[in-house]
Amino acid sequence: MPDSITHEAASIEKHVRPISQPDTEPHVDVELHPGLDPDQERRVRRKIDWNLMPMVMGLYLVAILDRSNIGNARTAGMATDLGFDDAHYQWLLTIFYIPYILFEPLAFMWKLVPPHMWAAGCVLIWGISSTLQAAAFSWSGLMACRFFLAAAEAAYGPGIPYLLSFFYKRRELGLRCAIFFSAAPLANTFAGALAYGITSGHTKIASWRLLFLVEGLPSILMAVVAYGFMPDSADTARFLSPEEREIAKFRAIQQTGQEGRSRIGNVQLKEVFASLGDLKTWIPPLMYFCINVSFSSLPVFLPDIIYHMGFSSVDAQGLTAPPYLLAFFLCLGTTYIADRTGQRGIMIASVSVIGGAGYIVLGVCTSVAARYVGVFLAAAGMFPAIANILPWSINNQGSDSKRGAGITIMNLVGQCGPLLGTRLFPQNEAPYYSRGMYVSAGCLFMTALLALTLRTLLAWENKRFEQRDQALMAAASVGSAARDKTSTVRLVGVENEGFGFLNVL
Repeated sequence: MPDSITHEAASIEKHVRPISQPDTEPHVDVELHPGLDPDQERRVRRKIDWNLMPMVMGLYLVAILDRSNIGNARTAGMATDLGFDDAHYQWLLTIFYIPYILFEPLAFMWKLVPPHMWAAGCVLIWGISSTLQAAAFSWSGLMACRFFLAAAEAAYGPGIPYLLSFFYKRRELGLRCAIFFSAAPLANTFAGALAYGITSGHTKIASWRLLFLVEGLPSILMAVVAYGFMPDSADTARFLSPEEREIAKFRAIQQTGQEGRSRIGNVQLKEVFASLGDLKTWIPPLMYFCINVSFSSLPVFLPDIIYHMGFSSVDAQGLTAPPYLLAFFLCLGTTYIADRTGQRGIMIASVSVIGGAGYIVLGVCTSVAARYVGVFLAAAGMFPAIANILPWSINNQGSDSKRGAGITIMNLVGQCGPLLGTRLFPQNEAPYYSRGMYVSAGCLFMTALLALTLRTLLAWENKRFEQRDQALMAAASVGSAARDKTSTVRLVGVENEGFGFLNVL
C-alpha cells in the first residue's frame, strides 16, 4: 500500500472513534446518533424558515429602500431644491460604496457577536442616517448621511448569507439566500410604487423629503424588532424545543464537523488564511465585481432612464416596479432549480447572458417599447445572477471560518464594481446612455464566462476527490479489519474529516 494512502487512512482513524468509547464532552454524539428522522428534520427546518427568513428578508428590504430611494428623490426634485448638479449626484452614489468596501470585514461579527445585538445596532444606525436625509439642506449634509447609511448596511447585508450558513445545509442554502436577496428587487418594486404615491400628491413639505421620512422611520422601528426576535443560532433558538435544538445541533455538525457545536465566538485564523490560497475563493469576487457594476447603477438610474423614454417623472416612478417584480420571482425560481439540479454555474451563466442581452437592447434600440423590454431582460438577468453567486461561494468553503473569509473577500472585491457602475450614466449621455449600457452588458457577459470557468475547475476538483476517496475507502477497510469487530465507525462527510468535500457545481 502506498505510504501516502496509509497516512490518509491513519488520519481517518484519528478523526473517528468506536461507539464503545466514552465521551466526556457534552455534545451531540455523531457516531451514536441513529440518523435524523426526515419528518423531524423537516419540522425543525420549517420552524427556522418561519422565524429567521422573514426577519433577515424584512431588514434587507428596508435597507434596500433606504439605499435606492436617492434615485426617486432626484426625480422628485431633490437636486433642484438643494442646487447641485449631475457630478454632485454621482458622488452621492459613489460615496455609498466607499464605506461599503472599508467595512466589509465586519461580516465576521456575525460569528463573534450575538446576531440579535449586531443586527439591531446596524439597523438603528442606518435608520437614523436614512431619516436624517429628509433634514438635509446641502449636498455635504446628504453626503454625510449616505456615508453612515452605507457603513451600517455594509455591516449587515453582505454577511447575511454567512449567517444563514449557520442554520442551513448546503443544498438548503441557495433558496434561502435567494429569499433573502429577493428583498432587493421586491424593495425596488415597492420603491417605485411608494415614490409614485408620495410624489404624486401635494404636501407642504417637499415630496422628496417626505419620501426619505416615510421610508427611513420604519428602519428605526425594525431595530427594536431585530433585538427581540433575531435568533442567534439554531441550537439556542427559543422557538425550538430541547429535542429540536439537538436535531439542529446535529445538522450543524453534519455541515461543518465538530466546529458546528459552537457557531458563535470562534474564528479559526489558520483556516481564514488557508482560504486565501484557494482559487475558489477568488473567482466569485470577480463575478460579483462584474455584476455589481450593473446592480449599483440600474436601481438608482432607472427612473431617469424611463423618464427619458418620454414619460412624466411621476409615471417613470411607477414604471420601475414591473421589471423588479419579475426579477423577484426569478430569484426564487432560479435558485430553487439550481439547488435541486446542482448546476448553479450553468444557471448563473444563463441568466447573465439574458441580462447582458437586455443592456444591449437598451443601448442599441430607440423604440420605447423595445427599450422597456430591455429593462425587463436586464433586471431578469442581473438580480438572479447575484442570488445564485452568493450561495455558490459559501457552499464551496468547508468551514465557518473559511466561509467568513470567502464572503468578506467576495464583498471587498465585488463592492469595487459600484465605483465604476455609479459613474456610467452621466446626464449628458441621455437619453440612451449607450456607453453605460455597453459596459454593463460586457460585465454580465464576463460574469457568464467566469461562471463556466469556475464550474470547470470545480468539476475537475470533484473528479480528484472521488479518485482519492476510492483509495481511502480501500485503505480504511484494510485498517478497520484489524479493529475490534464489536466497534462500529461512522464517517461524517465534511471537509478535513475523512473523505473529500465535493464542490457544488
